[in-house]
Amino acid sequence: MMGERLVMQESLFYEFRLEDHVPSDHLLRRVDRFVDCSGLRQHLAGYYSTTGRPAIDPELMIRMLLIGYCLGIRSERRLCEEVHLNLAYRWFCRLGLEGKVPDHSTFSKNRHGRFRECDLFRHLFEAVVQRCLDEGLVGGEGFAVDASLIQADANKQRSLAGSDWAALDHKQEAPRAVREYLATLDEAAWGAATDVEPKFVSPSDPAAQWTGAMRGPAFFAYADNYLIDLKSAVIVDVEASRAVRQAEVGAARTMLERTAERFDLKPERLAADSAYGSAEMLHWLVDEQKITPHVPVIDKSERQDGTFSRSDFTYDPETDTYTCPEGKTLTTSGTVVNEGTTRLYRGSTFDCGPCHLKEQCCPNTPARKIPRSIYEHAREAARALAGTPAYERSRQGRKRIEMLFAHLKRILKMGRLRLRGPCGAQDEFLLAATAQNLRKLAKLVTSPGPQVMLPV
Repeated sequence: MMGERLVMQESLFYEFRLEDHVPSDHLLRRVDRFVDCSGLRQHLAGYYSTTGRPAIDPELMIRMLLIGYCLGIRSERRLCEEVHLNLAYRWFCRLGLEGKVPDHSTFSKNRHGRFRECDLFRHLFEAVVQRCLDEGLVGGEGFAVDASLIQADANKQRSLAGSDWAALDHKQEAPRAVREYLATLDEAAWGAATDVEPKFVSPSDPAAQWTGAMRGPAFFAYADNYLIDLKSAVIVDVEASRAVRQAEVGAARTMLERTAERFDLKPERLAADSAYGSAEMLHWLVDEQKITPHVPVIDKSERQDGTFSRSDFTYDPETDTYTCPEGKTLTTSGTVVNEGTTRLYRGSTFDCGPCHLKEQCCPNTPARKIPRSIYEHAREAARALAGTPAYERSRQGRKRIEMLFAHLKRILKMGRLRLRGPCGAQDEFLLAATAQNLRKLAKLVTSPGPQVMLPV
């Protein structure tokens, strides 16, 4: 029979606990045991005034930001609405039923002020990495590095030609993103990464690089650089840079050095794609850092016109000479060219002129010249590793970093940035990497343990 809804008088008192209404398998409940912001106030104490009205609790803002980045809520205005309505979000933020949610504008004021001044997001990220270390999720033997392009909050229709933007008078009253970019012109990850003038520049975000690297319509973008441990794909460092190869390689070196300094982690091997296979980078890995490079070598020595390539000549390290297919010797004067990175080995015109193989060797020059990098021994060391079982394992493991980027864009909705400027991109990348590591902890660590303490 059809039931009838009974309209009853409301109770005078209610007993309601948020704890009872958050499912035990909810993502935020599993993440919550790894987050403890009790040291946050002490860390920020020097950036708050001792007089005036009480400010918004920084722990509340950090917990709200973690919700947004863990669950892909990109808009801070929408995040405030969701925290106001969702019981699980209120529980994670320690708000209770009657707690007031701060206005969305509060995030911008704190992010551009005290949070950035004390590098809070970097501290939060490293505290989570330390927890991953404590839980045994980081092996420390094999790392992988890669970069992914993230679209910037910049409009092509409002862009200027690179030469036109450079000619503008950028005064102190310029937008924040412009001032941040001008302050980074000498940094290897930004202005000093390349002296090539960009084709287009966005006046609202000049640090964003105009790029067509995705084999589609060109767009303004930043490079999100990840350094991960291959054991459980934990992100051990993250860095924002311009979307050019030189800046990405420089960011990889910065991340490796910082990881060694902060966590005393130095991998035995590093896996990367061919973008990191330059002679200078391989020299830095092999000779200076003593890290085995599982990296394809950038090699442009093979000729496509049918003439002899450098591989057709034999190098003798004892005499520092090359021998051609006819048995003649090519020597070097020691002169270094190409910004001090290459030596030239020359044959004799008396040998090359009458040689019957001249048309196959040097048809357009009197004698053959062979360039050799001063870091060629590092390149040879990297070539010798290609195809080994360890190299193949690293190559397979490197796919995990690509999966992290796919998760970042598809699940966490980070296909396009909301913040502008180098600092804005860095803040977003740090929070997103923190969220990914927290989700990793929630998935792999089942037993309860001490919470992540924000370092003071």
